[in-house]
Amino acid sequence: MTSLNRHDSRAHLAQLMAIDKSTLPSDGGERYNRLIFARSPYLLQHAENPVDWYEWGDAAFELARREGRPILLSIGYATCHWCHVMAHESFEDEEVAALLNRHFVCIKVDREERPDIDDFYMTVAQVLTGSGGWPLNIFMTPDRRPFFAMTYLPKHDRQGMRGLMGLLGNIAVLWRQQPEKIENNCDAIMETLENIAQPIPQEISDLDELNREAFRQLSGIYDQDSGGFGTSPKFPMPINLSWLIEQGATGNPEALEMARHTLRSMRHGGIWDQLGGGLHRYSVDQKWLVPHFEKMLYDQAMLAMVSLEAFQACGDSHFLDTALDIFAFVANDLTAPDGGFYSALDADSEGEEGTFYIWNKEEIDTILGTDAPLFCRFYDVSSYGNFEGSTILNIPTDIDDFCTVESRDRDELEAVLENCCARLLEQRENRMHPLRDEKIITAWNGLMIAALARGGAITGARDFIVRAERAAGFVRDNLRRSDGRLLRSFMGEPSAIPAFLEDYAFLTYGLIELFEATLDNTWLDQAQQLADETLRLFYSSETGVFSKTGFEAEQMPVRASLEHDGVLPSPFSLAAKSFIRLAHICDRPDLLDHAHALLAASLDDARRHPTAHLGSLQALAMLEHEPVFAAFRGDPDSTGLRDLLQHIKACYIPNLVVTSECGNGSETSVSICARGTCFPPASDPASLGGILKQVVIPLPGPGDQ
Repeated sequence: MTSLNRHDSRAHLAQLMAIDKSTLPSDGGERYNRLIFARSPYLLQHAENPVDWYEWGDAAFELARREGRPILLSIGYATCHWCHVMAHESFEDEEVAALLNRHFVCIKVDREERPDIDDFYMTVAQVLTGSGGWPLNIFMTPDRRPFFAMTYLPKHDRQGMRGLMGLLGNIAVLWRQQPEKIENNCDAIMETLENIAQPIPQEISDLDELNREAFRQLSGIYDQDSGGFGTSPKFPMPINLSWLIEQGATGNPEALEMARHTLRSMRHGGIWDQLGGGLHRYSVDQKWLVPHFEKMLYDQAMLAMVSLEAFQACGDSHFLDTALDIFAFVANDLTAPDGGFYSALDADSEGEEGTFYIWNKEEIDTILGTDAPLFCRFYDVSSYGNFEGSTILNIPTDIDDFCTVESRDRDELEAVLENCCARLLEQRENRMHPLRDEKIITAWNGLMIAALARGGAITGARDFIVRAERAAGFVRDNLRRSDGRLLRSFMGEPSAIPAFLEDYAFLTYGLIELFEATLDNTWLDQAQQLADETLRLFYSSETGVFSKTGFEAEQMPVRASLEHDGVLPSPFSLAAKSFIRLAHICDRPDLLDHAHALLAASLDDARRHPTAHLGSLQALAMLEHEPVFAAFRGDPDSTGLRDLLQHIKACYIPNLVVTSECGNGSETSVSICARGTCFPPASDPASLGGILKQVVIPLPGPGDQ
């Protein structure tokens, strides 16, 4: 294999996928291990390791039982930077591999394919160490009971960090000589997990008090200068921003301003790709300057949605532009030919993190010529750089202030900068691209479908809706078994892994948004079908509790997880929101009861840590407050009805419920019912606008306080 192909991760992965596997022995042969037969890009990245890796399954566990060896379970994903580092330092190392192969049975898992495995063992890591992350490495017994957890370790002791070689040796000795200590560890961990698995269902308490405490806690960690929460690393956390916007709608202008300031700061920072669009995974510093350069589909979807909410709330086109730029990036870089959405772009290229995205001043001067000085002043480019001698493009000065300093007309300046960005982007395309993980994950596609559908409804842009429909059609046609069971992912072909609650919840959410954007009851019918499947597969009528994993699928040793919102919303809270919406749209009061059940298990922890359950607080607000009903009639493809829909969708109405009685030759109109009043049908935007003024609470516009 050439040196170039080792650094060109895209080409290397393509080579591995193209190999005729039918000619290989079952253990992969001399060149490969068993992971060569996997479909997951992450597993294939380890197919040439000297470690004798197994995929998760009976073969590995049976070998461990038969030979009395402990198991090393290593979990990561294809675009994980520290997974790459540990692979290069340790799993590609013959000395490490010899120790692992002699004393352990080694299993690799792609966390994106198997979130159930990752969720369970990440809970173990958090219980044992107080934190988690990837790569996640678990030592466990052949019956899958864990006794030790760690994340990244170097091969040898370094800078106060324990080395993997020493740890492996110690565990091997302990396993042979003091098995009672291993057993005691297992017992203690399993007892803790059993306690986590027994949440105490709670009744809904004072929502206003929970919201006040959540705002107090968020305010306490809010960064007044740069936006966002905490110091570093700093994650976008769209669920926080969505909740703050909603609080702004109920009379808390400070909450809305926190969300607006954070969104603007991220958009101007290095965490945003100033040339190609899209959001990197998180910032390693407090000022959003230096990102961890991965780009995840779910981050794009969630930031696009909350940016649309910010636009709805305050009418500032800056936030709409952010969403539109994300849609363009996803179209260019994360969309499969058949319409589904790929998972992620790696942080690394040419063997280094961020190489694809950073610049030096000499390059920019050469490419832009006389326009370079202006571009460099605007995008913070200097000869000494802002990142290890190079530059991460960012916007330190607001464009209006910059125009004042430069004595330039804004439209003229924007035209020059746009031209400069296009020229640099064209040049950047000649660089070696980061790996693209081309798994199509059902849950994440659901989030992107929702964002595109909302964007199409707000702007009237049919293209966004068509893209959402194509993705929904791809999932429908490619990610269902013959018996109708939804599947987790697609990589050239559907995986055999049954979908999880996350997949059902996120896809249902996307289909409801798609229904509201199209007024096509076909999408509503599919969403309702998914809700019914969710009840059948994940709800126990005996215990009244939902599970993240279908009851007919493989189960972890204990149903334990630390349930809360994170960079992704909790599937419980998002499923509850969808159930509430469907209950009102489809006249299904039984779904309201199930929404209560979905939220009950998190309420006890929400009282202590409300900021970890903001999605649940939003769902509780939906249960407590009467919805605003909008019933549409007429031809859904007519300009008149589309205008009415766009007029409503441009407003911020978090408890909006849309119903469609379109077709059958009915006249074009929309009927609004809110706060105990049903208004006369409106047939044009002017009359609708008068009604909406009585329904929608006006929020501060751009620059308002």
